[in-house]
Amino acid sequence: MAQKGTVEAPRDGPSAGVRPGEFEYVFPAIRGIQAGHEYYVTMCPLRLIPRLFVFNEEELPPEMRAQRSLNKARVPEMARYIVENPDSYTFSALTASVNAEVRFESLVGGTGPEERVGTLTIPMSATFVINDGQHRRAAIQQALLENPSMGDETIAIVMFIDVGLDRCQQMFADLNRYAIRPAKSIGVLYDHRDPMAAISRLVVSQTPLLSDLTEMESSNLAPRSRKLFTLSALHTATSALLDELEPDSLTERVDLAAHYWRLVAEQFPAWQQVYRGDITAGEVRQDFIHTHSIALHALGRVGNSLLRESQTPSVWEKRLRKLRTIDWHRNNAETWEGRATNAGKVSKSRTNVELTTAYIRTVLGMPLPPDEQRAEDGFTRGEK
Repeated sequence: MAQKGTVEAPRDGPSAGVRPGEFEYVFPAIRGIQAGHEYYVTMCPLRLIPRLFVFNEEELPPEMRAQRSLNKARVPEMARYIVENPDSYTFSALTASVNAEVRFESLVGGTGPEERVGTLTIPMSATFVINDGQHRRAAIQQALLENPSMGDETIAIVMFIDVGLDRCQQMFADLNRYAIRPAKSIGVLYDHRDPMAAISRLVVSQTPLLSDLTEMESSNLAPRSRKLFTLSALHTATSALLDELEPDSLTERVDLAAHYWRLVAEQFPAWQQVYRGDITAGEVRQDFIHTHSIALHALGRVGNSLLRESQTPSVWEKRLRKLRTIDWHRNNAETWEGRATNAGKVSKSRTNVELTTAYIRTVLGMPLPPDEQRAEDGFTRGEK
């Protein structure tokens, strides 16, 4: 153990200042037991995070590291999120291992729950290894360069006592074993920062057919689901529809998009039949292309061009009526194979979206933009 001396911890976390001759950090902490081993939960000022958790494993081979390699492309976006939302950002706890002998002192005696609260003393010579949260750590470091005043804010840290590289690697594997990224639909549903997410939610809620037939939480529809669309698919399509379009008013943009999708819905009798309960949503999704995300995205891109030409609904309606002339059956291989389907299965690569959009534009008598023309030329030459 290092010579007696501490970095005193104020009420909201350890101090950034170090007194001469001090060799220990002292953290306010709560002690817990997991798998028969002690661990500690503490709070740490953001300004200390880059100093305590030094990432220097980039040159090591994977088998010698305790973490995956840092994906630097993720860091600027995460840092920008903190800097741009100083009053509402949320970061979950870091999980770390400490390769040192630590000392926990309870604030009170006894054996009740209160004895779990105390101070955790860690030598300054200790090495802190992040088991979960290295990208958050890098984002905090970058955010502090842009806004040093955030340094006194705190983040929770769960500390385990390190028992070697094998244990650290196992902890990383265990912490990520059951991690599942939330469905994009629920991300759109709960996102109150992104104006386009708000527009998408309002468009759905203000359009009775969409409101009734849109799955708001999952991004995948079960075969027996009575829904035709997912919120994530409509969000992508509506984003394409309104891309770089005036007006700027949220209300006007919602009204514009809602009117467009109502006109589109009128061109698909099967959508209306599902809405009325005459046929099942599963039958329509199984037999037709037009409810799938690739078709919605393509319709959004086509609509963007229509809205640029004119914001008069009667002009769009005249064009959109031609959607009824398209054979949308999935088994219409002559039209859709290689364009929207591969081996009969709907595919949504970038090229597939461009080819599907190009076909719809052609039927509607609209010119193709350069990217779609290139995709169409390659498709015609057999470069699928």
